[in-house]
Amino acid sequence: MSKIRPPELEERLENGESLYVLDIRPRKTHQRDRIDGSQNIPVYDDLRRGDETEFRQSLSKVPNGKPVVTVCKAGVVAKKATSILEAEGYDAVTLAGGMRGWNGYQNGSIGYRLSSLLRGLLP
Repeated sequence: MSKIRPPELEERLENGESLYVLDIRPRKTHQRDRIDGSQNIPVYDDLRRGDETEFRQSLSKVPNGKPVVTVCKAGVVAKKATSILEAEGYDAVTLAGGMRGWNGYQNGSIGYRLSSLLRGLLP
């Protein structure tokens, strides 16, 4: 299963690449804080509990002709969505760190910079 880091996602979006950014967090959370242009299918709580039914029933909303980037709070539950999408034939990746990582990157937080540095030092 593939991941995409916030800087790469930002670059691809700025370059006008046709990506479908799928935010699975609850609707109110998505409305408060989201990646511009992201679409919301609020199945975070279901997937966290292991219930894939609602997400699978919503797959018709996800275009199958472009890469899909799944987003949740910290990137953990989005991995499950990415796995389901891949199994269904979608080109899907998970946003590493989720919205926490995205916001940390956007804000240049020390936590994000340190975690990026550590990732670069580890094999």
